[in-house]
Amino acid sequence: MRLNTMAWRTLSRNRRRTLITSLSVAFGIFLAVTFTGSGDYSYTSMINTSTVMGLGHVSVAEEGNNARPSLARWLRDADSLRIATSGLPEVSGAYPRIMGQAMFAAGAKSAGGMFMGIDPALETPQHNFFLRSVVDGALFAEAAGRGALIGAEMAEKLNLRPGRKMVITVTDKDGELTSELLRISGVFQTGDHAADSGIVLVPLDRLRQTLGYGPGGVTLLAVYTDDLRRVKKIQADLTEKLSPTGRLEVLTWRETQADLAGLIAVDRLFNNLLQLLVGLVIAAGIMNTMLMSVLERNREFGIMLAVGMSPAQVARLVLVESFWLGCLGLALGIMLTAPWFYYMSRTGIDLSALVGEDYSAGGVLVDPVLKLRLFRESALAILGTVFVLTLAAGVYPAIRAGRVPPARSIKEV
Repeated sequence: MRLNTMAWRTLSRNRRRTLITSLSVAFGIFLAVTFTGSGDYSYTSMINTSTVMGLGHVSVAEEGNNARPSLARWLRDADSLRIATSGLPEVSGAYPRIMGQAMFAAGAKSAGGMFMGIDPALETPQHNFFLRSVVDGALFAEAAGRGALIGAEMAEKLNLRPGRKMVITVTDKDGELTSELLRISGVFQTGDHAADSGIVLVPLDRLRQTLGYGPGGVTLLAVYTDDLRRVKKIQADLTEKLSPTGRLEVLTWRETQADLAGLIAVDRLFNNLLQLLVGLVIAAGIMNTMLMSVLERNREFGIMLAVGMSPAQVARLVLVESFWLGCLGLALGIMLTAPWFYYMSRTGIDLSALVGEDYSAGGVLVDPVLKLRLFRESALAILGTVFVLTLAAGVYPAIRAGRVPPARSIKEV
């Protein structure tokens, strides 16, 4: 208790220095929240956008399908897999889908691209990006019908619009070429060139018939969650739950979308390095302030040692001062950062004028509005790291204070 009282007296004796040091800690929290929050938001946005374009946060497919995709590798009973998967508490949606390459033709024009067979009765805009982006017409209503939802750029290239017909040519499960006549029910426009010019949504049951699959045949089951931090647990639970059903592979988005995972990993590394450098600079400034305070109080420490305080007690006094500086800095940091985080998490800054019309990175759409999102563990890590750096910055000054020679320091003016 006595050390706390003495520490507060020392801090209040030079209020300007205490305020500046505390503001340094607060500014470190502000920068860390900004860097981490922008990263958490942009990474989450990119991952969620990429997963709702087909593959899901976790995908269940036949073993080897991710390494060598082929329509000859398909799941026989997707309905039972979907029911088993939907029973997990972390799962917010599971959708049977067929994905592969095809040739699309209308009249004398043709274009290559990717098809995605979906069940319109199961799919939702929350987990299907293309359903959110319909600009003309609508999604087909029947899983066994001949409807098709086509990208705007492909529709322009093939001169198609709702009501017109096109032919899709694919290689079935036995390696034979087969074709099917489809009628355009709607057009979507995502803003991503690759998606708008190369993806077509077709009815799931019609595609099963075309490819020669059975009633429950699909190439993958796309699984979604509302919390990316649960992806690993879902993968482990599904692997254990579905292992008796056959040779299946359960993969997370990091494995099915390795390019995006690599891009995020590199960006996160540079973000963390930048935060580390900022933290070290702030810690060095705090240590310099603490050291100057110790050097100015050599005579005071000498008197403390002369009247009976041990060097360890003097060192603890400086560490207690550092502790309370850290607490004061955390309080000021929260007060400084809270309004900024509230605004940035809800409104953000629109950067569309700077980035142009192409908001994609690594083949994934990027939100041009800069926002912040902070997970609870990230916030605790920031506060803990800044506090520990503040305490660490006081270690050397504390050791220096404990080594002050009493007799010589008392004689100093």
